[in-house]
Amino acid sequence: MSQKVRVRFAPSPTGPLHIGGVRTALFNYLFAKKHEGDFVLRIEDTDQNRYVPGAEDYIIEALNWLNIPYDEGPGKEADLGPYRQSERKGLYREYAEKLLASGNAYYAFDTPEELAEKRAELEAKKETFIYNWHNRNELNNSLSLSKEEVKQKIESGEAYVIRFKAPENEELDLQDEIRGDIQVNTKVLDDKVLFKSDGMPTYHLANIVDDHLMKITHVIRGEEWLPSMALHVLLYRAFGWEIPKFAHLPLILKPTGKGKLSKRDGDKMGFPVFPLQWKDPKTGDLASGYREDGYLPQTVINMLVFLGWNEGEGSEKEIYTLEELVKAFSLQHVSKGGSKFDPEKTKWFQHHYLQEQDNINLAEEFLPILKEKYLEPALTYVEEVIKTIKERATFISDFWELSSFYFVAPTEFDAKAAKKAWKEGTAEIMQNVKNVIAEVEDFTQENLQEHLKGWINEQGIGFGKVMQPLRLALVGEMKGPDLFHIMTSIGKEETLQRIDFANEKLS
Repeated sequence: MSQKVRVRFAPSPTGPLHIGGVRTALFNYLFAKKHEGDFVLRIEDTDQNRYVPGAEDYIIEALNWLNIPYDEGPGKEADLGPYRQSERKGLYREYAEKLLASGNAYYAFDTPEELAEKRAELEAKKETFIYNWHNRNELNNSLSLSKEEVKQKIESGEAYVIRFKAPENEELDLQDEIRGDIQVNTKVLDDKVLFKSDGMPTYHLANIVDDHLMKITHVIRGEEWLPSMALHVLLYRAFGWEIPKFAHLPLILKPTGKGKLSKRDGDKMGFPVFPLQWKDPKTGDLASGYREDGYLPQTVINMLVFLGWNEGEGSEKEIYTLEELVKAFSLQHVSKGGSKFDPEKTKWFQHHYLQEQDNINLAEEFLPILKEKYLEPALTYVEEVIKTIKERATFISDFWELSSFYFVAPTEFDAKAAKKAWKEGTAEIMQNVKNVIAEVEDFTQENLQEHLKGWINEQGIGFGKVMQPLRLALVGEMKGPDLFHIMTSIGKEETLQRIDFANEKLS
């Protein structure tokens, strides 16, 4: 590629960024970095009625949290800005007029009522109304009216739109980097509105003009834009501009595989579909986000990249750093078909990345949870606990459930476990175990193990008869890591007190 690669992510600030949009941003980022190009963020806010305050900041914060920041965009201005369409609106009329002058567009004065009437007429005959080559010369527009009539209508302030004049019957051969050859006959296209009399362009015109002026070389976007590709290619051709390469990404499907993933699916099945939590400014409703639910950014990146991409046939690799993804990524290995979203696989990635975190960092993140429970243990103690329980955790929020007994003594005992472990004669065994533990001077794991196991062997008691009730006494249920680790961590005095309490409560 001789020309510098430039890609763009162009979301509308109409609410939180859906995970599908995040994947589009990620694929653009990976492609740009792979080819040492630029990743541009452009905010498509021409539809001011749907604009939601806070949505633009949310998009930027999400990209930064995921470590896929843009090179140019709002707040990172460069020569080809501004990067909000609302700040570029003075540009678009000039380009609409160029299309009028070259005969590639025309003024249309049809009122919504007139168009509704035409639609109803055709629906009655079981036909569909399309505004294009087969009826445009009979409708209320500059193709059917005289120059004087058109001039008069514009000067009197009559509402109009500018429509693209699609070719009548031409076989277009389109190229998509993911889907290959696509054939479209222009006779099926409608004459899309490009510009409205309120001075605002529609998405189609603004998008093409901005991509051209921002020197975008590759348009990588969602499959929902595939039906617009023919029009966009025709617009480039009408302006006489070089056409960028197009790549349309497959849909992200519901976990069932049927239909596009939506927020409702997440609500129903209990997983987020947004990168960050979102509070609706109108209703105050909260939507969950991956960050606030405790997922790591690496998890989200690794999960998303596999929704539509893999390194190629025979590749078994599932864990990638961002740097590895940049090296490995190519549009040739993006699938055409939709990808099923798998919440369990996301948790599998999260478990992997949690294990890779430094224990000291995890301990620091666990401290606020402990503080909420009015506990303020030393950081080194918390780090030691995490070392022991981490491999069973997927989220930091799992730590308390897995380790509460390191910080507080049980006040209740699991009934099922108590019935199984605490038999007649157990109280006496526990009293003897307590005496053995009390005699251990140097309270290390090794010493404790040696003394207790030695005593069990001497007495000829089965291990289960001692270790099961001892675990119940220390933990409150049949879970947790090595008992000798628990005892040396909580200390001799606390160990003895817990045995006493269990004896009192269960005997």
